[in-house]
Amino acid sequence: MTSLRSQSVDLGRLRQIVASLSEGVILIGEEGDILWANDTALRIHGVDSVEGLGGDADGYRKRFQLRYRNNHFLGKSDYPLARVVAGEEFSEVIVEVTLAVEEEPCWIHQVRSLVLADEKGKPDLFVLVMQDVSLRFEAEQRFEQTFNVNPAPAVICRLSDHRYVKVNQGFLDLTGYTRDEVLGRSLYDIDVLQDASDLETAKERLREGKTIPQMQADLSLPDGGRKLVIVAGQPIDLDEQACILFSFADLEPRRQAENELRHSEERFVKTFRLAPVGMAITIQQNHSLCDVNEAFHQLTGYSGDEVVGKGMAELKLWELASFLKEAEGLLTERSGFRARDARVRTADGGFVDCLISAEVMPLHNDMCVLWVIQDIHERRHSELELITAIEAVMKDTNWFSRTVVEKLANLRAPHAHAAPVEVSELTRREKEVLSLLCEGGDDAAIAKEMGVSRNTLRNHIARVYQKIGVNRRAAAILWARERGFPLTRPIR
Repeated sequence: MTSLRSQSVDLGRLRQIVASLSEGVILIGEEGDILWANDTALRIHGVDSVEGLGGDADGYRKRFQLRYRNNHFLGKSDYPLARVVAGEEFSEVIVEVTLAVEEEPCWIHQVRSLVLADEKGKPDLFVLVMQDVSLRFEAEQRFEQTFNVNPAPAVICRLSDHRYVKVNQGFLDLTGYTRDEVLGRSLYDIDVLQDASDLETAKERLREGKTIPQMQADLSLPDGGRKLVIVAGQPIDLDEQACILFSFADLEPRRQAENELRHSEERFVKTFRLAPVGMAITIQQNHSLCDVNEAFHQLTGYSGDEVVGKGMAELKLWELASFLKEAEGLLTERSGFRARDARVRTADGGFVDCLISAEVMPLHNDMCVLWVIQDIHERRHSELELITAIEAVMKDTNWFSRTVVEKLANLRAPHAHAAPVEVSELTRREKEVLSLLCEGGDDAAIAKEMGVSRNTLRNHIARVYQKIGVNRRAAAILWARERGFPLTRPIR
């Protein structure tokens, strides 16, 4: 190998060059021979000696494959070593360096050139100065991957000209823009700070390249719509340029939910005010009245001003104080109940027969109870008159069919909470038990008649009691006789 001293090169100059650089340095002669390399240059090529670099441009090319960051391999004349020997000066060329026996890149080099001339101005020494930037590009690649897959919408704006240089899929999904519609556009074209809640602070921080705190903004969409977001800005360096990363949180679902809630509350208020039945709202904890509607005033004589803030117990709104305790138990256990009989005390001291329904509901951060009070006084009066007439008719039921007798009997008990049981719902065995009970036999006689044990008979009787809603033999016999028992045999 030709020595440096035989090249008539000022070694003092070379020492100055090398001393002033922390990068790898390779010296190339006029004929393209690699004359010398410092330790950094050897290390970032994975070799121990200058010979490991290949000796000259052709040898270097055989040992190392170079390609640009876009994955295009360099041609013979594009290698930095060939370019500098051709007298070309360049800076910051980024290449991926791969050993010939490997497939994946081993290093990423940033290369620049120097051409040194002799006293007559003739180039006599060529220098490649390089540094390993693999870690930087790996970090940028990780950032790029994280940025792109991050579901949180984000764009990166270059501070020098306020143009967008990166955008992720989250932002495109949020706004409906395409990538080409965003990249290269100005912050003033797609204003992510539009109608920001603290716009002056945001502008000041943007000018200074400082963090922009979270604030609400209203993004304009390409279809002409708007979207409510939380936006924040964070300064970052990207490709050695000062940028700011804008990130977003979509508040549109919350705004829609708030609008729906407001509309729902408006509909509730209208329904509450205009409902033809009495309604009242109380605090669940103490049943103090929060609001009443006009129908409540018409029913009870109490106006809203008279009752709001007062408890139901204080007003003695119910004829029986026990009703409120019973209602409290049902509200605690089931969060509500339907169609309970109660008598409501009116402002003039009278009473009105009503059906009461109630339901626990949240209202303005409190747990409240909505009471629905339906006036059935007129209906109850009509029912009593009908029952009186039925009782008069039923003194002689011989000419009625069993079905008619049964329906008349059900009408005589209009206050029962459970739906009336039809005789047709009973089994043949249950009808037989009821019929024998009506004939007056004791358990032993009935069991013998049916051919079963007394325990079996008791089980039959218990099921009959449960179906028809009684708990005593006398009540069961009364229920059965009102429906035409005892039956003729055989029983079907």
